[in-house]
Amino acid sequence: MRCDDNAGDAPNYEPNSFGGPLENPAYKEPPLKISGDADRYDQPIVDDDYVQPGNLFRLMPADAQERLVTNMAGSLKKVPKFIQERMVAHLYKADKAYGDGVAKRLGLA
Repeated sequence: MRCDDNAGDAPNYEPNSFGGPLENPAYKEPPLKISGDADRYDQPIVDDDYVQPGNLFRLMPADAQERLVTNMAGSLKKVPKFIQERMVAHLYKADKAYGDGVAKRLGLA
């Protein structure tokens, strides 16, 4: 068990925007024989990651959407602007009203 500060408040995940650790391919698990090679494979990029969150947002009543937008903007005010912009870009992909609402509250609109 670690007894030091475990890198303090530095990020311990990848990817990150603050120079945190990177994956080291030297520690990659070797392929496992089953009936052929089992290995890690990159998934194809399919742009449907935003369908579910967009549908959920649109299912919410207007007052719930307002609370969500307000809470998201309140949390994002604490992070650097470039991260705010990245997050708002994700929200736009889910639903335009969601992105617009958060962007407006952050002064990005």
